Order: sequence, then structure tokens, then C-alpha cells
Amino acid sequence: MQKKLYLGHKLRRLREQRGLTQAALAKALELSPSYLNQLENNQRPLTLAVLVKISGVLEADITHLLEDEDSRLVSDLREALADPLFAGAALGTAELRNVVGASPETARRILSLHQAYQKLHERVQSLADSLHSQDLGDPTGAQFPYEEVRDYFHYCNNYIGPLDEAAERLWDAEGFRSGDLQNDLIAYLKRRHDVRTTVLTDVAAETAMRRYDEATGTLTLSALLNGPSRAFHLAHQIALLGCGAMIEDLVAAAKFSSEDARSICRVGLANYFAGALVMPYRAFLAEARALRHDVEQLQSRFGASFEQVCHRLSTLQRPGARGLPFYFVRVDMAGNITKRHSATRFHFARFGGACPLWNVHEAFAQPGKILVQFARMPDRTAYICIARTVTKRGGAYLKPSRQFAVGLGCEASFASELVYAAGIDTADEAAAVPIGVNCRICERTDCQQRAFPPIGSQLTVDEHHRSFVPYLFTQPGRVEEEV
Repeated sequence: MQKKLYLGHKLRRLREQRGLTQAALAKALELSPSYLNQLENNQRPLTLAVLVKISGVLEADITHLLEDEDSRLVSDLREALADPLFAGAALGTAELRNVVGASPETARRILSLHQAYQKLHERVQSLADSLHSQDLGDPTGAQFPYEEVRDYFHYCNNYIGPLDEAAERLWDAEGFRSGDLQNDLIAYLKRRHDVRTTVLTDVAAETAMRRYDEATGTLTLSALLNGPSRAFHLAHQIALLGCGAMIEDLVAAAKFSSEDARSICRVGLANYFAGALVMPYRAFLAEARALRHDVEQLQSRFGASFEQVCHRLSTLQRPGARGLPFYFVRVDMAGNITKRHSATRFHFARFGGACPLWNVHEAFAQPGKILVQFARMPDRTAYICIARTVTKRGGAYLKPSRQFAVGLGCEASFASELVYAAGIDTADEAAAVPIGVNCRICERTDCQQRAFPPIGSQLTVDEHHRSFVPYLFTQPGRVEEEV
């Protein structure tokens, strides 16, 4: 049975953005005003014929209309409202969707407020250990600007159109070559911006990976960087020199709350351009499809690192030329998520650790090996997940290397387009590993790996009975709904 389409809030937003009244749009669509009003208030589902008409009249991409972009807001809001701060029964998915649909900006502000509360709460909890210090700093915590920028990319679907297109135009105009990209970028910097590139040995252990001296027009790269990393840093500098105005416009439009967040976003946008220049959109998308998204083969074709390729795969969301919707994550050995992007319905925890059953943690036990996992989230959506460690060299015995695990995945419905799905029976639900976002909001009652019961649950404790499941609980007031 086909799922009914209720897109009233999107239709209303599109109409208002184009300055049309309900009556004017109804006339253009050859519909009655009362019927359009019912569509906008989700009292009637959209038919395919009406959807096609709306796409033509409002000049909107059908794939954008159908894309469930609000699901990530619903997931984040559900996690935030699971905090004991919000007393009462848990809100159901349908109610949260109504809230987000009616006013997504209000939902974002609630999330921002809760995030500030969380940082302040953590600060207060550690205050006793900090009393010896006279400078207590910003009570919201040092990580808050980074979270704000992560959310910016998250809600942009990890695709920044103006920069992506600018990088591709530059690649085409200059005729850069993947096999000799480093030399091509060095020559371009000299020819176009009169910037000379030098590589220095890290003898003093103080040299940065990249340093640009505007006065002398010199870009210095560390000898510790490998080929893909040098090309990336060269492209990053080209972004700052050639697309500075565009980056400033994007930062201004984002309306960040602090200068720290604006500065972090500038770096993030320059990094985005760098990835788009090293792996230009159309060429990369074509190769990814032809190679069934084999990360190692894409590394060879574009002279990029494993992490760079995985990250680029998660950005292929150009309207009219979309790639597969991937999630991308990077986790350190303590389980901290240091990078996260998702173009899928897969959501990451904003607070606390990730699910211990997720293969991204197991990767540390088998360094360098690509691990494949067939997993299923509580909403019944199945994923093909891969994970592998990546190492950042320290360059000396007394400067140990840093190790991370990179995770990449997409919904199992795309298994035929993934080389990593070979040999996996995606129709066998019992074969899927049951994972969740994290323990604090996971509703699974039979997980033996659970670290603690979900917030808002009611524990069942029986001193005469010991279960293999560490916590027995119920969640009063929650009604199971179809998602």
C-alpha cells in the first residue's frame, strides 16, 4: 500500500516564499480554494497529479518536496525532549511531526536553547573541580560553537551548492588532473594568486600543517602531510583566496550566535570547497556509480584519502543530480563523535555516546580493515554500514599518532548499488543487527548491551529475578506509532 503524502507545511512555505495568496495559487493550480486549504492543513493527502502541478507552478523540484528533510529535526527534538527537564509523558512521533511541520524555526530554537542548557548544566556539575581557576570562561562551554556549525551543515543536508558548483567550474576551466593534482594546484596558486608553496620538515615540532603568510605570499605545508592531505590544504587555500566573498555571504546568512562559530564555519566552508575541488561533483558521482561506491577504488581514481572519499560521498545531494544518501561519521577511541553528517534518516545522538552495537566501535579492534554491518534502527529502517580506522601520523616517537574510526552507510534499499552489500540478504530481517541512536533514547527492551535505561522509562526491579537484559523497564504514556 502506497504511503499517503501530507506535505501541507512545505506547500504553505513555498506559497508564502513566492508571495502568493491561497486564492491565487488555487487558481493557478486549477483547484478550489477550500481544497488547497485542506492540503495545506494536512486534512487531505496530495495526489501525484496535484504534486506535478505544484512542481510546475511553484518551480519546485519534486524530489525536494518528497524529501523528508524534517525527519532530522523530529529526531533531534525527540532526543532533547527526553531530558528529565521536560516532565510528563513522552511525545509521540506524530505530535512531534506536527510541531516541526507547523514551525521548523521554533523547533530549531528549542534545540538551541536545550543545547545551551546542557552545556551550562555540564559546566555547573564540574564547577567544584574548577574553583581553583579564576577564569571560568563562557558558561555555555567551549564546544558550543562547534556544535552550532555542525548543526548548520546538518540542516543544509551537507550540501553547499554555491561552493560545490564554484569548485567544479574551476576544475573544468583549469583542466586539473587527478593524477597530478598537487602540482596543478601549486602552479595555479602561483599563476592566479602569486602564492609560492614550500614544504618544510617539522624539525622544531612546532610547524603547523598549513601556514599562509600574506605579506610574503608564501604558503607553507608540513612535510608530515601525505599527498592527499597536501592537495586538500592547497585547495583549502584556494578557497580562502578565490571564494572569500562567497564564504562570507554564506556565513552571514547563517546568522551564527558568536564570532567563534562564524570563524569555525569559515574553515568548514573552505574545507567543503577543498573536498569539492579534489573530487569534482559530476566526475566523482559518475565514478562512484560505476564503481558501486567502492571507497578504495575512488581513492585511487582521485588521489584522495579514505576519510576524504567517505565525506565526499555524504555530500552528493545536488538537486537534479543526487547521489545515494549516505551518512558519514568520525569517532575517536573514547566514542566521541568528532564529525557527523547525514543525508539519510540515520540520526546521530547530540548528547552522550553512540550505540555500542554499531560497527564503528568495533573498527578499533581490527585497524585498517573495512568492516561491513547490516543493521536496523528502531524505526525498522535497515542500513548497510561500513567502518574502518584512519590514522593521523604524529611523525615522531614522542608524538604518537591519533586514531579514529570512520563510518559510512546508506539505507539497505540501495544495496544493489553498493559493492559492500555483496553476499548480504537484505530481505532477512533476523540477520540485521538491532542498533539505536544511543541508550538514553533507545526504546529497545531486549538489548543486552544497554548501558542504562532510557530517560523517562519506569524501571521494573525484582530482587528474586535476574535477566540477561541489564535493565527491565516500561515507558508509560507512550503510544506505538507507525513512522
